[in-house]
Amino acid sequence: MEEYELAGIETIARGILVRDGKVLLCRAKGAQTTYLPGGHIEFGETGREALAREMKEETGLDVTVGRFRGVVENRFRQHGRPHAEINLVYDLDADCDAAVESREGWISFEWRPLADLSGSGLLPSEFRRLSYEPDAFFEV
Repeated sequence: MEEYELAGIETIARGILVRDGKVLLCRAKGAQTTYLPGGHIEFGETGREALAREMKEETGLDVTVGRFRGVVENRFRQHGRPHAEINLVYDLDADCDAAVESREGWISFEWRPLADLSGSGLLPSEFRRLSYEPDAFFEV
């Protein structure tokens, strides 16, 4: 078993925001992969509170966090070191148009057709299930 540094397992709230058959994805600038928008849950926050806060900080959007879709665990290597995260996944709703602008210089947002998630580099790959099962629930 690989050793993890202290706090090497992150707990993240992620949201599924769908408009006109497209889902909002986030990409670190220059990266080949994408992920569902969201961010780290801070001490004392619920997953819903963290997701609403992160979306406001990163996009300026006031969102409504909806039903809980489940949990997705993910293990990977980041900068050559073992890393792990636990993703709490929720539905999202927001009053937004076609373009969602990032307020942070290192990420961008893009709309991707649900039917084309296999080519999006979406990670963890379990989220690609949304292509063929848009109302999927996720479990450990």
